[in-house]
Amino acid sequence: MKKVAVIMGSASDLPIAEKAIEQLESLNVPYEVHVFSAHRTPSEAMGFASKADDNGIAAIIAVAGKAAHLAGVLASHTSVPVIGIPAQGSDLGGMDALLSTVQMPPGIPVATMAINGGKNAAIFAAQILSLSEPGLKEKLKTLRSDMTKNVLESNKAIEEKYNK
Repeated sequence: MKKVAVIMGSASDLPIAEKAIEQLESLNVPYEVHVFSAHRTPSEAMGFASKADDNGIAAIIAVAGKAAHLAGVLASHTSVPVIGIPAQGSDLGGMDALLSTVQMPPGIPVATMAINGGKNAAIFAAQILSLSEPGLKEKLKTLRSDMTKNVLESNKAIEEKYNK
């Protein structure tokens, strides 16, 4: 199976990246993790992205806050799908990162998740991989079924407590 790369703009993005990593692990999706800044290590970010396909990367998850150009920089140097996670900063609550991630020019797409949306980024990356991995598609179906079951169990508990 190909891998998912989880790239952070800085080590301070690790708590968000860990949500993606945990979800990838629960689905047994192979991954690798790096810190490359769009602004402080642009050559390294560009080099990684340009070799991603050759290195067995099927999707890239990019976590960045503030100006959040990481996902766009990576996407501009690869044809591998890039999934951006805008990280919430203390200054503008993540809106700056969200707008920087979602406003891409035509021809350089970035799939953008919610602010701090690490879990959804991992699930989306797994969905991409599942196009060629039937076993992974089944794991995703089970995940969805488990989520449904959990909500219905919560509903039952709430109904029993309040609907007398």
